[in-house]
Parts: sequence; structure tokens; C-alpha cells
Amino acid sequence: MLEANTLGYRLLVLLFNCLLTFGSYYCFDMPSVLETTFEDSKEDGGLGLTSVQYNLLYSIYAWTNAAMVIGAGFLVDKAGNRLSLLLFSGLCLVGASIFALGVSLKLYPLMLCGRLIFGSGNGSLTIVQNKITAMWFEGKELAMAFGFTLAFSRLGSVLNFLFTETISDHLGLSNTLWFGCGLCGLGFLSALTVSYLDSAGQRKLGKAGDLKSASKKVKFTDIRFFDSRFWLLALTIMFFYNSVFPFVADAASFVHMKYDKSKTASSHIAGGVYYVSMGLSPFMGALVDRLGGRGYLSIACSILTIPVFVILAFVGKSVSPYVPVLGLGVTYSIMAAVLWPSIPLVVTPATVGTAMGVVTSLQMIGIGLCNLCVGWLRGKYTKDSTPEEVHQNLEHWKHVMLFLLAQIVACVAVSVVLNIVDARTGRVLNRKGMSKGDSDEDDDEKRALPAPGDEEVVEDNWHGRNETSPLLASRDSPKIN
Repeated sequence: MLEANTLGYRLLVLLFNCLLTFGSYYCFDMPSVLETTFEDSKEDGGLGLTSVQYNLLYSIYAWTNAAMVIGAGFLVDKAGNRLSLLLFSGLCLVGASIFALGVSLKLYPLMLCGRLIFGSGNGSLTIVQNKITAMWFEGKELAMAFGFTLAFSRLGSVLNFLFTETISDHLGLSNTLWFGCGLCGLGFLSALTVSYLDSAGQRKLGKAGDLKSASKKVKFTDIRFFDSRFWLLALTIMFFYNSVFPFVADAASFVHMKYDKSKTASSHIAGGVYYVSMGLSPFMGALVDRLGGRGYLSIACSILTIPVFVILAFVGKSVSPYVPVLGLGVTYSIMAAVLWPSIPLVVTPATVGTAMGVVTSLQMIGIGLCNLCVGWLRGKYTKDSTPEEVHQNLEHWKHVMLFLLAQIVACVAVSVVLNIVDARTGRVLNRKGMSKGDSDEDDDEKRALPAPGDEEVVEDNWHGRNETSPLLASRDSPKIN
């Protein structure tokens, strides 16, 4: 029997924690793979959706996510992991089932309802997943653990892009979506397992009482104690993801039209972002744990993403679509390994769930608006039967790519400001990574260590928090080793 304080037990928690979102991530981008079928006329076996209706499937997911995740993050901090796991994984399963039913009956309002419920569960489930990862791996391979979590989630996305089109050809559209529901059921079983492992491990380590006591102090208004680094980090995440997710949602249609690829090949190419992410994320996480420099990497990756959308907008078929898509996959992998594990570094342990919720909400608001903008920029031009239609389509796609490029430029600007502020408040994000032997106590000391010449500023900041924040004691709350 594994002891809760061993690496083996932590890895077992990580395994089932990773499986939480495998099925939901598979289901999330199924519309992207099946976009042409969704937009084909009902006479041709499709659903007859317009470009705006199709993109609304993603927007309503994002907006529901944005509305739910702040409250969900607070619920995770307040009510604990077990209740949150079962509630949110259950919503994913119910939402995916209603969406599949809507497609089976060809009822667009029911499809929207399903995506709404699915959105209320999936983003919130990611928050509790991230909090469990942060609790069990803080100070010990944190970015690597986040990397593995992302890799498993992206495995679901990758398998979707690889096989959903083929499954649809053999089983039909409706049965394909019901298959995705079955994978969400796997996520619910994983939620049952990880909730047991998490709560049992906390009891064995004698942490359950302390964590429950800390959660009672948490108030939603504690977000006013989040400093400027947190908000700049949140904006950096929002602007970067504003370019990635809306692109992937429509990429299959774009590749099919611009590069004359088949529907199946276009789906495979569109999934290239996730293929790379699945393979690189754990290794990028381990590298970030070792080397540090999260803030500098955020600037570098943002700048390196600019050529991706320049190529997609202005370069013709002479450059393979794999070049920009796989390039985006590399920068996305690094940014995910850099940004999300940085959140626990700039907030107190007791408010990690709330902080994740706030960031996810901003992220989803941005993605939802961008999905709508993409649908509006594409307009009614979704057909490619004649050369004139193809030309009109590609002109509108160029506007889409320029819009996504603007998001990346904004990300560069915000990440530069983030690094400036971090340099003035202790260099928490850019300090060198820890060795495996570093203790949690050492990590706390490093987290608050001022840079040379900044001692007075940082001391004033922490004294101010001493006098006003009821959660200061949480920074010394027990951590799971």
C-alpha cells in the first residue's frame, strides 16, 4: 500500500487527475473536426448551420465558462475538492449528452443548451484539477506536473482530430457524438477515484483539518488582495489564448480552403497544435522547473508566435500549413508550461482556486468574444464551389488572421509590463528554478525574497498585506510534500 507522503502516491493522484479532462477535451473540439458537416445543408446530411451559428457553439461555451469559473474557483476553495470534482465532471457528462441529443434531433437550441451546460462544467473542472496539482506538487516539479496534466488533456484533443472524422464516416454524426459522451463518463469515474485519493491522502498526512480551517477564512472579496502581477499574468494568458483557441476552432475549414486539403487531412493539420502540445508539455514543464525564467519565456514565446499568423495571412501555398501550425504548437506548449504554474506563485495557497477561476473567466470572456469576431469576419463566405467564392473566402480569412495577430501583439506588450513589475517586486516569476532537494519552507522564502535594491518596496508591500489581508496566515499553511 502506497504511503501518502511518497512520490508513488503523488504520481497516482496525478494519473487520475490527468484523466479528469481527457474525455471533455475530446468533446470540446469535436465541432471543429465536424465543422463542414455541421455547415452542410440538411439535404446533404448536415445540420445547415451558418458560420455565425457554428462559432456561437464555441462562444456560448466560453461565456458560460467565464460566468461560472469565478464562482467555481471560490467553491473549490470553500467547499473542497471532492464536491467540486463530482459536480463539475457530472455537468460535463450531462452537457455532452444534451449536445449529442440536439444533434441527433437536429435541434439547434438544444445543441446550444448542451454546450452551455458543458461549458459550465469543463472550465470549472480544470480549476479543481489545477488546484489538486498545485497542492500535491507545490515546490516539487510543479510545472512538470502541470505539463503532464495538459498533455493528457491534449491527448483527448489529438485523438479527436485524428479519429473523429473517420468515426463519423463509419458510425454517422450522431453516434460519433454519443461516443464522446462515453469518454466524458470515463472522466466522471476518474473524478470519483481522484476525490478518494486526495481526501484519503490529506487525512493520512494530517492536513485535512488544517486545509478545512484555511478554507473557512476564504472570502470572495479576497480577490482585492491580488497584486498587479496576478492581473498582468491573467491578461497575458487571455491575449495568448485569444489567438490559439479561435484559430483551432476554425482551422480545419481554413486549411481545407486555402491549401486544397481533404476534410480528413485538414482536421489532422488543424490538430497539429495539440499534437505538439501533448508531446512537449511535460518536458517543457520539467525544463521550466529546472531553469525558471517564466516571465522572460512569456515574452520570447509571444514574439515567436507573431510569424505564425503573418505566414497564415500573407504567404501562399509555397509554405506547408504544417510549418505555422506546428510552430504555434511549440509556443503554445511553452506558454502553457510557463503561465498556469505561475499563478500559485503570486497568490496565497488558500486562494489558488479563486485565482484560477478569475484567470479562466477572463480567458473565456476573451475567447468567446474572439470566436464571435472570427464568425463575423468570415461572414457568409463558407462555400468554395467556384474560384470567385474561394477568393472571397480567403480575403475574409486574411482579416481573421490579422485579428488573431493583433491578440499576439497585445500579449507581447502585456508580458513586457509583467516582467517590469515582477523585477520591482521580488523577481518571483524569473527566479532560477529549484532543485529537487529544495524544501517547501525554502520555496516560501524564495517566493518573498526581494531583488537587490528592492528590499524596501517589497517589505512595504508585505507589511501592507499584513495589516489588511485576512489570508496572510495562509502563506504559512501546511503544504503536502
